[in-house]
Amino acid sequence: RAAAGPPPGKPPGAWLGRPPLPQRAPGPSTRSTWRRIRRTTSDGYKVYLEAVEQAFGSDIDYGMLIKIYAQTVEGQRRYSPSEYIECRKKLVTGKPNMSHISTSYIERQNLTLRMHMRRFTRLTNAFSKKVENHAHAFALNAMYYNFVKIHGSLRVTPAMATGVTDRLWGMADLVALI
Repeated sequence: RAAAGPPPGKPPGAWLGRPPLPQRAPGPSTRSTWRRIRRTTSDGYKVYLEAVEQAFGSDIDYGMLIKIYAQTVEGQRRYSPSEYIECRKKLVTGKPNMSHISTSYIERQNLTLRMHMRRFTRLTNAFSKKVENHAHAFALNAMYYNFVKIHGSLRVTPAMATGVTDRLWGMADLVALI
């Protein structure tokens, strides 16, 4: 992939032979866009309650999706998932749309992360002996995912879609940052 950006006057993505992304409208819509971003869902893990509170306070629409599983049969606990019974949606803070409470997006992000970095998969020998190396590997993956990899649904990189950069980065650009 080339590290060159779009020609002058061309919006991000247009130089790749794809239609340009819609431009964000300035002004009053900024508030509604920001409000939409401050919405999250987590599973029933209680640690998330305090983490979301510390990060956002009460200024977020936060809901929980609590999944209920059957008791596991002894001997099958380690490798076999439990049988799914039901899920319950719970309002935690703000006014989340109960029909939008879902963990699908983060589950997909976790799968993508595990597929890109084998050190995040279960039962692997691809692990980091030092936490610093683990953090560096994660940071490199995050930069690649957001600045180098063109996403099919966006037709550009996430960094280009959000306006963080106006050009497609290459691996040489990432190495130059190190």
